[in-house]
Amino acid sequence: MKILRLQDLIASGQIAGQRVFIRADLNVPQDDAGHITEDTRIRASIPCIEMALKAGAAVMVTSHLGRPTEGEFKPSDSLAPVAARMGELMGREIPVVADWVDGVEVAPGQLVMLENCRVNKGEKKNNAELAQKMAALCDVFVHDAFGTAHRAEASTYGIAQYAKIACAGPLLAAEIDAISKALANPKRPLVAIVAGSKVSTKLTILKALSANVDGLIVGGGIANTFLLAAGLSIGKSLAEPDLVGEAKAVIDAMKARGAAVPIPVDVVCAKTFSPDAVATVKAATDVADDDLILDIGPQTAAILAAQLKAAGTIVWNGPVGVFEFEAFSHGTETVARAIAESEAFSIAGGGDTLAAIAKYGIEGDVGYISTGGGAFLEVLEGKTLPAFEILSKRAEG
Repeated sequence: MKILRLQDLIASGQIAGQRVFIRADLNVPQDDAGHITEDTRIRASIPCIEMALKAGAAVMVTSHLGRPTEGEFKPSDSLAPVAARMGELMGREIPVVADWVDGVEVAPGQLVMLENCRVNKGEKKNNAELAQKMAALCDVFVHDAFGTAHRAEASTYGIAQYAKIACAGPLLAAEIDAISKALANPKRPLVAIVAGSKVSTKLTILKALSANVDGLIVGGGIANTFLLAAGLSIGKSLAEPDLVGEAKAVIDAMKARGAAVPIPVDVVCAKTFSPDAVATVKAATDVADDDLILDIGPQTAAILAAQLKAAGTIVWNGPVGVFEFEAFSHGTETVARAIAESEAFSIAGGGDTLAAIAKYGIEGDVGYISTGGGAFLEVLEGKTLPAFEILSKRAEG
């Protein structure tokens, strides 16, 4: 995918003295008192900002935070805590500018934070007038918020349409490169892990991947629906019996290409869904009517681990069991460690997946960790994200 990159513009001397508008993803979790509880997104956004400042630009950065009502600013919507934390990390004061759409004062070498962009009327519907006003604020627009790349909003799409120059920041560019490496030009075999509670939420992803991958590992409640499709009993486990036909279609599509959806040969069951429930390993053919399947068994985990270690590329979305409960975490841990040990290029995304990566301390052993939940899922569905589409269109001139 051909896109302009901030790094390229800096290298060719096009940033010095320019007004640069950066759309970052600073939507961080806060407690009831408004204190930031986790600052990963702030830390991840700083390299792009520092890159532009170092190149001599006048820098404006904005983001959404929470779910504000357009046109009705409340103190809890403010990016002030974000600016304060970013200022601490960067060792500088970062002024927060409200009502910025009609004009912003910022000089080369200066950095200002523009108040929560989702408070602006017309933001979510990508209002053309709003987008044009935003574009008029800058010489260069930088999209560096992959978490919003699947949304066509005024601060993510419209501004890119109307700005003199529109480019990708280092975070967004890294996502594009990783996604292309994993899905557009993968080293084979390409193995995907798609897990979660419901087939219905991941059905389009399963269908899209079944046309491209060499192995499709399903886990969680999704695996239970596939067990039903294979004619096995799942007791009172979470599943979607009405989607058995769809699961069979995915299995058949893979089979037709000489690929496979490995069905668990053993599972870990309990009588109740609780952290202290007694875990029992059973053959997948021996599940009782009052059993809940909460994890894959050790034999299945070993089979999957061997498949992952032999892969060329791995795409991972979702833990394969209830890994939050220690007794039902071993399947996910085995899979996670196999990905970490594999020589394959791996890309992982989704909140639960990131939690599993953190739990097992394998951050340094995953090829690329995607920061955008919804955007990552839409890429797996085979969709072209609005941000990618507009930036590649602008790169063509």
